[in-house]
Amino acid sequence: MNPANSEAARHKDKKQKRKKHKDAIEDDCGAATAEESAPHEKKKQKQRKDGGEGEEKTKRLKPTVSIAVAGSIIDNAQSLELATMLAGQIARAATVFRIDEVVVFDSTPASENGETGDGEESGARFLVRILEYLETPQYLRRRLFPMHKNLKFVGLLPPLDAPHHVRKHEWSEFREGVTLEGDPSKGTLVDVGLSKNVLVEQTLEPGKRVTVAMGTNRDLTTACVRKVVPPSTPREEMGSYWGYKVRYASSLSGVFKNSPYKEEYDHIIGTSEHGQIINSSELTLPSFRHLLIAFGGLAGLEESIEEDTNLKGKHANDVFTSYLNTCPNQGSRTIRTEEALLISLQYFQDPIRRVEQQM
Repeated sequence: MNPANSEAARHKDKKQKRKKHKDAIEDDCGAATAEESAPHEKKKQKQRKDGGEGEEKTKRLKPTVSIAVAGSIIDNAQSLELATMLAGQIARAATVFRIDEVVVFDSTPASENGETGDGEESGARFLVRILEYLETPQYLRRRLFPMHKNLKFVGLLPPLDAPHHVRKHEWSEFREGVTLEGDPSKGTLVDVGLSKNVLVEQTLEPGKRVTVAMGTNRDLTTACVRKVVPPSTPREEMGSYWGYKVRYASSLSGVFKNSPYKEEYDHIIGTSEHGQIINSSELTLPSFRHLLIAFGGLAGLEESIEEDTNLKGKHANDVFTSYLNTCPNQGSRTIRTEEALLISLQYFQDPIRRVEQQM
């Protein structure tokens, strides 16, 4: 072969490889190179062939755990600073134990919007505000939370440091962001806490919190268009805990009636010193899709039931699937709600894990 022709062939081959490499990046911002994406695609094809349907079914069936907390616990705090600290403890407990949803209910709401007669927030609304603020990544808070007097002491609280609170120098396949104003014909710019805003293909209104699939390509230019995905995607695809949702309920019965899940809560547990005593190792929970664990206020869940007009005449055993005492033989006459959360959520860890292993 002519040496000149051989050199030309090698040059042509290199040029074709560079073009393939460039096309791979342009076609999928999540793929760093064509060589990386090829084995990944083969793996995905093998999963679809060898039982991908079973894996998808497992993802869909992964159970969620919600907790319901009485907002009246805030009313007992003696100052705004102490109330804020209490709310911070609730947020930390929910994050440490990977809770998916926190429902705050009013025991005796003064009005439907959760305000007291003097225009102040009720304890439940206050707790909702602090919980939502702490769950939001730090780099989004200024855009999503306007100044409010009840946020005065949030700077004293320890951070949740949850997986979705990604630092500026870290890269994650998913990031929380807030949509910005811009040219809608090109998509939507999103602030995801990096040195540059990223472009997503969907057209969204500004000021909306979204979850962005970042992929592995760290190109932050607008040439790399990314996609907004459901908030549940990081949990389903990576198994990562991605924070909790917060919901307000005007009463205890509202906790059950307004479930965000189509299947509603299929197993509801009440916690009380008057509940049944079962060792955690001996507790067997039925297979569930959405578990709810309820915690009462100063006078317990019994009082919340009595004050709820929709639950009049009902006993705790009629309201809850299980009614348990998670801390028998207590040395103090009372266990504070923030203490009960830590005790009970640890108590339920192994029973919940056993259910997950059977699914």
